[in-house]
Amino acid sequence: MAEKKPPTIDSPAARRWQRMPMPESPWLHEEVARRMQDRLDYIKSEPASWVHWMPGLGGMDAHSLLVQRYPKATCTVLETTSARSLSAQNKLTVPWWSPQRWLKPQPQIVSQIDRPTQMLWCNMALHMSEDPQALMSQWQQALEVDGFLMFSCLGPDTLKELRGIYQTLNWPMPNHEFTDMHDWGDMLVAAGFAEPVMDMEHITLTFETPERLLKELRGLGRNLHVGRFGGLRGRRWYGQLLQALGNAPLQLTFEVVYGHAFKPAPRLAVTAQSEISLEGMRQALVRGKMAQSIQHN
Repeated sequence: MAEKKPPTIDSPAARRWQRMPMPESPWLHEEVARRMQDRLDYIKSEPASWVHWMPGLGGMDAHSLLVQRYPKATCTVLETTSARSLSAQNKLTVPWWSPQRWLKPQPQIVSQIDRPTQMLWCNMALHMSEDPQALMSQWQQALEVDGFLMFSCLGPDTLKELRGIYQTLNWPMPNHEFTDMHDWGDMLVAAGFAEPVMDMEHITLTFETPERLLKELRGLGRNLHVGRFGGLRGRRWYGQLLQALGNAPLQLTFEVVYGHAFKPAPRLAVTAQSEISLEGMRQALVRGKMAQSIQHN
């Protein structure tokens, strides 16, 4: 599974979603980012540089919390489209004429990471990727050795109430399948990360009306399932959906998966024809002596 693209995600639909403008960060994403930010209390090292991967989706308010936590760290913001980059520029940077611009570091807005960093933060994006294994590899390459990754995404129990309604009505799935946290951990290792730590929680949102529930869903993402309904659905279908939602408890469950992992130093591979520099040999011997010292102690 770790070497394959998600079988239920339609790649063109996923790419269209990545290009859509993001006028504001969804409320749920901001809440998940706040909870993930609390997990940084367990990490003692403070990064001197960090990357915020797609903050328009993951949380503009969360960006401010991270800046407050690491006020001296340089920040790079990655957005994948010009529209989202412009939005990030307007919301996250201080105008050139403001005195505040010279009192604290300003984020650099980029479309790709050219310089490795010490922390990479990505909130609620992984489950919408057409190739999550490739995305993890990009994260790994963007980190320095001993740098760490913090991310969150949705898990399999997400929208279980809505799936039940769709199954009762004999409709196609309302969402693509979400990956289990243990599989995410395996994929992190396959991408070159070390010491992955995964945990999850359930968040239940309640709504006053079916219309409000559907509005919230539209802000969170799109149905990327390859077997989703292929045509336009009219008023009759919409009326059936509203009625079905109104006859059930107006609540939705979201399984939120949190992940954390480090980028280890590359291993020294030795074969019959390997050529090792003198400095490489010295570093290998030092690491070996340190490991033996730890075992004896």
